[in-house]
This record gives sequence, C-alpha cells and structure tokens, in this order.
Amino acid sequence: MRFAIGDTDFLLDGEPHRILSGAIHYFRVHPDLWADRIRKAKLMGLNTIETYVAWNAHAPSPDVFDLTGGLDLGRFLDLVAAEGMHAIVRPGPYICAEWTNGGLPYWLFADGTVGVRRNEPGFLAAVSSYLQALAPVLVPRQIDHGGPIVLVQVENEYGAYGSDPEYLRELEAMHRSIGLTVPFTSVDQPMGTMLEDGSLPSLHKTGSFGSRSTERLARLRQAQPTGPLMCSEFWDGWFDSWGEHHHTTPASASADDLDVLLAAGGSVNIYMFHGGTNFGFTNGANDKGVYRPIATSYDYDAPLDEAGRPTEKFHAFRSVIARYAPVPPLPASMEPGGNGRLASGATDGVGLEARTTPATDLAVRLERVASLRSLLPTLTTWTAHDEPPTFDALGAASGFVVHRTEVDLPTGGVMTVGTEVRDRAIVSVDGVVVGVLEREHHDRAIALPPVIGTLELLVEDQGRVDYGVRIGEPKGLIGGVSIDGAPVARWTASPLALDPIAPAAVRALAEVDPTGGDVLAGPTFAAGAFDLDSADDRYLSLDGFRKGVAWVNGFCLGRYWSRGPQRTLAIPGPVLRAGRNELVVLELHASASRTAHLLVEPDLGHTEA
Repeated sequence: MRFAIGDTDFLLDGEPHRILSGAIHYFRVHPDLWADRIRKAKLMGLNTIETYVAWNAHAPSPDVFDLTGGLDLGRFLDLVAAEGMHAIVRPGPYICAEWTNGGLPYWLFADGTVGVRRNEPGFLAAVSSYLQALAPVLVPRQIDHGGPIVLVQVENEYGAYGSDPEYLRELEAMHRSIGLTVPFTSVDQPMGTMLEDGSLPSLHKTGSFGSRSTERLARLRQAQPTGPLMCSEFWDGWFDSWGEHHHTTPASASADDLDVLLAAGGSVNIYMFHGGTNFGFTNGANDKGVYRPIATSYDYDAPLDEAGRPTEKFHAFRSVIARYAPVPPLPASMEPGGNGRLASGATDGVGLEARTTPATDLAVRLERVASLRSLLPTLTTWTAHDEPPTFDALGAASGFVVHRTEVDLPTGGVMTVGTEVRDRAIVSVDGVVVGVLEREHHDRAIALPPVIGTLELLVEDQGRVDYGVRIGEPKGLIGGVSIDGAPVARWTASPLALDPIAPAAVRALAEVDPTGGDVLAGPTFAAGAFDLDSADDRYLSLDGFRKGVAWVNGFCLGRYWSRGPQRTLAIPGPVLRAGRNELVVLELHASASRTAHLLVEPDLGHTEA
C-alpha cells in the first residue's frame, strides 16, 4: 500500500482518506494493557493511533538503547496493525509531552557543550545515532513495507521555540537517511508565525489546538495553501500540575469543536485519546518564572480515563465521528453505565464482555517501618567531591541524591545555595530535619542550629523542565553551598537506588519488626502486605501522608503529594496478582496514619488549601 499527500486530501492507494487518530503513549501505559487501549480507540471510531517516542526512556545512558518490555515500540506498533489501524510516529527528538526533559536524555547535556534543539554538531550527532537505533523498528513497519506507519513527524512545535530552517533540514535528511519513506509532517499552533517558523516547504504543516477550529484551520490554510487540513494535536483536555486544580473540559464543547473540524474536511489526532500515567520519576515540569512539576496522573480528561474506562467524552466523540465515518458496535461493557472492560483475549468485535469489577475498598496496614537513614547503606554508593555534584555529574537521571559533609557550628549559622535549588532539598543535622528548600518558592537559604556533626541534604529532582529555554538544565544544588558566606567543601554524595528500588533495601525493611503506633516520622520507609482475589485495577490512597513515592510489587507507581490535585495513584491490574502483594512507601515528611487504602475508584480532583 501507499500513503501520500494530495492537493486536497491524504491519499491511501490513490483514494482520498481521512485520518481519525488518537494519541496513546506506549511509555505511559503498562504493556499488558496496550491491546486493550488500542481496541477501545477503534471502538470509538478511530482508524489511526499516534505516539511520541521518548528518547530518554529508551536511552538511560549513551551506550544503552532499550526496546524491551514497556519500551517495545515494535510490539506496540504491531498491535496497532493487528487491529487493522494505521500509526503516526513522532520521534522528536524533542517531544515535550509533559515528560521529563521533553524526551531528551539528560546525559546529552552533561558537559555543557552540546546544543539544545539547534544546528549544533554534538546535538545532531546524538540525534543521528538515536534515529539509527530506531530504524530497525520504524522502517519495516511503514505502510509501503506492509506495516501501519503512514506519517512521521519531524521535531515538535518547533515554531514555539526557534526558527532555524537549517536545523530542520538536517533533521529531515537524517529521518530520510535511515530509510523512512512515508510523508513527513510538522506541528505548531496556528498563531503568529509559529507555523512558518517551525516547518519547511517539504514538511506537511499541521496544527495544534483544542478550540476555535474554524479560525485555526483558516490560519493553517493561509500558511499552507494546498494539501489536507489536519489538527494533529486536538487538545481535548489538559495536564495537571501539583498544587493546581484538576483540569477538565466539557465533553459537549470539545465534541462541538471536533464536529466543526471534521465538517470542514479536516483530519484529526485527538490528544489525548488515553493519557495514562507518569510512572516512576518520568513527569516533566514547566518553569515560566515559577517552577511547576507535573502530577503523576496524566489522565488528561481524555475519552479513556487513566484506567482505560470510557468517559462521557468517549461517547460524545463517538457520536460526532459516526456522522463522518462508520463506527463499530459497542459491547455492553463499553456502553454508558458499563464497567468499561473488555474480555481478555478478544481479537474482534465478538466476545467482548465485562470482567468482574472489585466491589470493595481495602485497607493496608504498613506495619514494617525503617528510617531512610538506617537503609542508606543498601541504597547508596558514596563518592567524594569538593562541592555538591549535580545529578548529572553523578549519572543520575532523576529521583534523589544525598549530600553529606561534616560541620563545626557551635553557635549555628546560615546555609546558602549559590544559584538555585533544583528542585527540593530536605536539610538535616545529625539526622534531625531542620527545614526544606523549595525551588518553587525560590528558596536558597536556611538557618542551621548549633551543631558539631553531619549536615545532610536530601535533594529531589521533581521533574526536568519539558518546555522552553530551561530544557536540558542540570539538576541538584547549583552554584555550590556556603555557610555564613564561606564555601563548604569536602562532600560525599550518592544517588538513591530507587527506580527500581534496591532489593537489599526491601529485604532489610522486611526484617524490621512491627513497631506499633500510627505516626510515621520521615524520611522513612513503610511496608505492608495485602491479599487480593483478582488482579484488577486499583487506586492507592495515602490520606494522612504528606509527600513521597510508592511501589507495589516492586513497580514504582510514582510520586504522591498531599497538596493535590490527585489523591490517588493508579495501580494497573497487571502490576497486581491474585494472592499476596507488597506495598512500600517512602514518606519524606510525616504521616499521622500508617494505613493506606486500595480503592475501586480514583480521586484526581482536589487541591489542598
């Protein structure tokens, strides 16, 4: 088969074709659930699946390129093809996506000489290697090779960042050089000069917007007089940041804008069809003067919610799509009021049925407790430094780094970080917490009590900036540390082995006897076991806990924070098992409760005052 761009339409084997696509990021969905999410996109009436490719997820270090398990992009695309659907792939190299560092590997910028999203040799050489590593996955899965891929996007909303056509030409040439033959696209907001700045005549321009479709399409047509109109990011919701409200958009308003877009003959990629979750330490952040880390949930108020269940928006969009294209019949479980589950193993529209839904919530007592300090020997590999090293210098992409030094302050003093805390530091003396420095509050200084002993800083990367001029910046204590104006030298430092959590730490925690009582004083680990009859999706509630990270059966669910908006962490069914399961929590501050709850329903919509 052949896919091409005609004067007015996309052409599939020479015939006009409308793209009805939905975004699913394979790296935000448990791989055992990929087929389920793809099937549900088809049931809504879509014919295409779009995904970014997260370079930094595949390349945790320069000499590793991982295409296994939840990063098996080839398998994901094969599942798309198995549903008879097409695929749009957006390998970036920059993707934004509210993903840490916008998808760019932290190690790329470690020496400070490599450019960011520009025509610079070091950056382009790394991009070339990245694309060559992707070639065996993408090239044979193009439509003219019998695969599902019909479009590949070059860069991502580049017009909002720069206007370097030579950089874009180099990227385009690299994509072609690895054997990609399908049409190439660009995407930008139809505002100002973004469409022109972010594209080339050889790239088909598409728009990103979520409202005012008539106006946006007119601006797109002005920038590109011929060819099919496409909104390749039709924003049907929005992402959440910690401390802000849970974003929702009315289903009726989004459906009306989709109707206008399709009535104008446009093609669409719904962003997101299914948002998923920022598991582990993968969330990004924004910094436009104030640092704002993205929440763990990437529900996005999408047609499928975080757990893959149809929402009101699913049915509203399906009704709109049915006016322009055939839609398959829905199984009863996907109708309004159904539980949204498909029968496992179903490969066509026959035999889809509801699975049993958990009927009750479950309390989990965290009986085993051990302080973070007591477990540091199992979580750390210490190195010596003249000043606190950055995460990047230590080879830490994310998570936590501990810094230690010995101080002699018989009357106390004021500790100051030279330039900036990126992003949060818990300050302790001899194991006693004395305060927190928050990037969000532009904190740099803290008073220390009298102490002759150990000064310790537990620094958390809360998410690398994914948008704007601060992409690629290093993490940690930037600019050194001083006390009363005098630089502090002779530090030891270590990342914490938390993603995955070091097995030795879990074993040590399992050996701790139950301590009784309810209060947890952090930073501390707490663990508890629970039994399930079936491995269905659940939601972890940590009411009473303040801030930290949670794992179930060794799988990192991500960060929690009492400031909201989300109050639950999604636990995908494949992470659980019938029988005994293990929950581990790292609470950074304190909790008045040692009881967690596994809920049947999520709670994403509250913000602490």
